Amino acid sequence: MSWSCKLVVCEETYHGLVVLPWFVSSRTNPSKQKYFSVIIFLLIFSLLSFKASAVDIYVAKNGSDANLGTKEKPLATLHLAIRKARELRRLNDSSIKGGIRIIIGKGVYQLHEPVILRPEDSGTKDSPTEIMATEKVILSGGVKINGWKKLSGTIPGLPKESVGKVWVADVPNFDGNGLLFRQLWVNGNKAVRAKNYNSDAMGRILSWDAKTQTCKIPLQKEINLSNIKGMEMLIHQWWAIANLRVKSVKVIGNAVELSFMQPESRIQSEHPWPAPWISEKTGNSAFYITNAIQFLNEPGEWYEDLQNHKVYYWPKASENMLKAEVIAPALENLLKIEGTIDNPVAFVNFKGISFEHATWLRPSKQGHVPHQAGMYMLDAYKLKKAGTPDKPTLENQAWVGRPASAVEVTYASNTSFENCHFEHLASTGLDYKKGTSDNEIKGNLFKDIGGSGILIGTFSDETTEVHLPYNPSDKREISTNDKIENNLIIDVTNEDWGAVGIGAGYVRGIKILHNEISDVSYSGISMGWGWTKTQNAMKNNTISANKIHHYGKHMYDVAGIYTLSAQPESFITDNVVDSIYKAPFAHLPEHWFYLYTDEGSSYFTIKNNWTPTEKYLQNANGPDNLWESNGPKVAENIKENAGLEKSFKYLLREKAIYSTKGINQAEDKSVVFELIFKDDNLPSNKALEHFAKENNLVSSSIYKWSNRLVIYTSSLKVESLQQTLKRLDASEIKLYDNLFYDFNREKNCGDKPVAEWDNIILSANLVKDEKMQQEYLDYHKTQFEKWPEISKGFCNGEFQRLAIFKKDRQLMLIISIPKGKNLDDLNPKTTLNNPKVDEWNAIMKKYQEGIEGTKPDEVWVFFKPIE
Repeated sequence: MSWSCKLVVCEETYHGLVVLPWFVSSRTNPSKQKYFSVIIFLLIFSLLSFKASAVDIYVAKNGSDANLGTKEKPLATLHLAIRKARELRRLNDSSIKGGIRIIIGKGVYQLHEPVILRPEDSGTKDSPTEIMATEKVILSGGVKINGWKKLSGTIPGLPKESVGKVWVADVPNFDGNGLLFRQLWVNGNKAVRAKNYNSDAMGRILSWDAKTQTCKIPLQKEINLSNIKGMEMLIHQWWAIANLRVKSVKVIGNAVELSFMQPESRIQSEHPWPAPWISEKTGNSAFYITNAIQFLNEPGEWYEDLQNHKVYYWPKASENMLKAEVIAPALENLLKIEGTIDNPVAFVNFKGISFEHATWLRPSKQGHVPHQAGMYMLDAYKLKKAGTPDKPTLENQAWVGRPASAVEVTYASNTSFENCHFEHLASTGLDYKKGTSDNEIKGNLFKDIGGSGILIGTFSDETTEVHLPYNPSDKREISTNDKIENNLIIDVTNEDWGAVGIGAGYVRGIKILHNEISDVSYSGISMGWGWTKTQNAMKNNTISANKIHHYGKHMYDVAGIYTLSAQPESFITDNVVDSIYKAPFAHLPEHWFYLYTDEGSSYFTIKNNWTPTEKYLQNANGPDNLWESNGPKVAENIKENAGLEKSFKYLLREKAIYSTKGINQAEDKSVVFELIFKDDNLPSNKALEHFAKENNLVSSSIYKWSNRLVIYTSSLKVESLQQTLKRLDASEIKLYDNLFYDFNREKNCGDKPVAEWDNIILSANLVKDEKMQQEYLDYHKTQFEKWPEISKGFCNGEFQRLAIFKKDRQLMLIISIPKGKNLDDLNPKTTLNNPKVDEWNAIMKKYQEGIEGTKPDEVWVFFKPIE
């Protein structure tokens, strides 16, 4: 019996692939018909379940925008590729069921306007738009400067030492005018805008007169200040710098008085925070002056003469100006993703693209006076009468703007940047500004950026005062559930020193995970805005497993991780923060921290963060912060797992070469706080345990006696505790940081201390006779040499440490013994076969008496740990 089958070919296109379903019919053999029915079912099922591929649009350097955009006939620009994709979506073309891929060929693409993505360019979950590179692709907002020639002769103002060494070229004509720029890259390295102090040196201002809006600086006799057109001053103040355009220069004896252009002159003189720093102890604010031909006096410096449309450069020894690639930035934005609150841009992904050479010109046109994290002040002043409804003690007002960024994203969801590079940029690298949700920034490099690497979320709208809590009625405005992970952020904030590695404003559900941040001028990660304990738009935020090091390069009042305001259900966990620079011009040289919860920070869990010491600050915090298990004893695996995960460690090939500045080492000393209460009205043990959790203390460090509390802690916690202890409503708070006697087992006995100690705390007064007080101190000063038997007794008694602090005439004695042992059992060992100890104790008795509240003949009182 014979059988035959008939082939029916039906053509259907699935996202660019032609599929041929086969339909088989049999007229003679039922069993074979059943067999082929199974085959047909499997074929049809496989076709129905096949994931459709994306349509590809190609862009290449040798392409033409008149082409179709195929691999063989690519387009020339990303603008036209996006337009072609937009039309495919508008027409609901069947080819895009699996998405659209815009594939850009290798090369540098100079942009003359920003690339813009609008709601009409959105993809869907099943049909996303991917803009990608298979090889190195650079979208550049820069302009090459060619035609360099060695300057023959000299020009007015050029220093003598520069004659014969400077090269000159014409300023590019980018938009019909001479291009104004603030950065210049030579062979990929940022050159230095000529300034009056070379290298990292800076001067110190002599004074700042807020009334006349003038500043006096030292006269440098070797530098002529007559040519001031375009001249600027950079001034270092607390946690931010300011760029001020110089209006006039007046020599007064050995000083120079500067005045400045508006509006920055008024704002700089009226705003109270951060103001110019004047201090005999730590030095006045540092400064330098820039952008004048007379400052062009060392290799690597440049100056732009806008009046004559020339740019001058003194090359480094390794640079050949006949072959060098010299680029000035021309565009402020390279890419803008612009959705609306009702129609966000969605499902657009960038992969493997480099964004380079963006400019930012506001400082050249209006000055730049930042408030914090690079946000510049539009208006700011001190209140004559303090207080607002949200904050009764607030004494200033400010309204801020946001610096430009190379890539700006507004109202977007499910977009991503992966394996992209953000390099050689004047201001922010990537900014997710407002109304963003479920976006991902992953595996990118941020390097050589003047401002922040990444910004995300609303900080303050320009019309809203910065201290007002932000909590919009339409929650779609809030940046929600965005993720920033496995990015390498190095050498950012290299112009605006008060900007940050990653800056998050009012965000919700953000996850900042496994990033590595280094070589930043201020803080590594800053999260929060508003300086308020009031609950607001922020909650459920996470900063975890990041590695932050070599930070605080220029500014202090700084931390590896810094927070502001109430953020319920938020976590800072498993991070590593290390190696803060010694900033040479810091207003307060010790005012730096590894972790810093600033004004209003509330409802955080800060846990398992590795830092070399517990140098943290809790400044004016709100309620319910939990500090647990932070510091150098954190588990080794947490330290190993922080930073880039294994599949992203290839980024470390781009690691920064760190500054030669020294690294700070925090000195961890012991101190004692004593709190005295009226009428024995001490907080309950439960309240004290809660206080300890909020303030990075172990409850075993708190002791009670009568109407007094004692906290035995680290000097690194003093700044925080001086504020937070006020919450306990003591009538008096005393700090004992004068350690005048310190027996140390390792040093004085020659053997290692045990792993765990119990501390016993006692207190007594010295007698009122000042001469006898001095005798007491002298005895202890020479005890180790003249009374060695005392140390021997302490060694025999297993004492691990014995420290005595003094405040006025009151003494605090801390005896540390092995955990679980009893002082009554150990004390007799100190005098065993050692009569000198009894002799010493008899002498000491005449210098000591009981503190207020002791019984007659009672001298030393024991503080008991809270239970």
